[in-house]
Amino acid sequence: MSYEYLKALHLISIVCWFAGLFYIVRLFIYHTEAQDKSDSERAILSAQFKIMSRRLWYGITWPACIATVIFGASLVYTTYWPMKGHYWLHLKLTLVLLLLVYQFKCHKIFKALQNDTFPHSAKFLRVWNEVATLFLFAIVFLAVIKSLEGILYGVGGIIALGVILMAAIKFYRKVRRD
Repeated sequence: MSYEYLKALHLISIVCWFAGLFYIVRLFIYHTEAQDKSDSERAILSAQFKIMSRRLWYGITWPACIATVIFGASLVYTTYWPMKGHYWLHLKLTLVLLLLVYQFKCHKIFKALQNDTFPHSAKFLRVWNEVATLFLFAIVFLAVIKSLEGILYGVGGIIALGVILMAAIKFYRKVRRD
């Protein structure tokens, strides 16, 4: 398979994977918040969120994650092997491994919610939802810029984005309470 086709399939897989990661945590938040409803509302909402989460998680997010890893590994092997001198790629792969840890943590939360256990507050999950955004920015910057200077600007941007996201979450919480 040519480089262009591998790259296209890799990018499509990444988009689907991140779409799944962004939406699954939103479903976790809604499912957790549904526990504050009346018994009848809670039962209906919980059942629906379980179905939606299960379909998203096993039908889109996990398959896209696996496809991303397969196509990404194929690109590394066909384009950058051996990886000498590609320091940006080492850092990018480290971030991808950390993203996989994030995926497994989301899977743990998913399983808990499927079993009617709510290990985290909606507040925690709102912050958790932004972690994927930070990974997305960092990985894309590394993949596009591919230089130490770009990495430093990217990391600075990620830190700034993290501060902005945290401020936005606090602002949103305040607005919601008023």
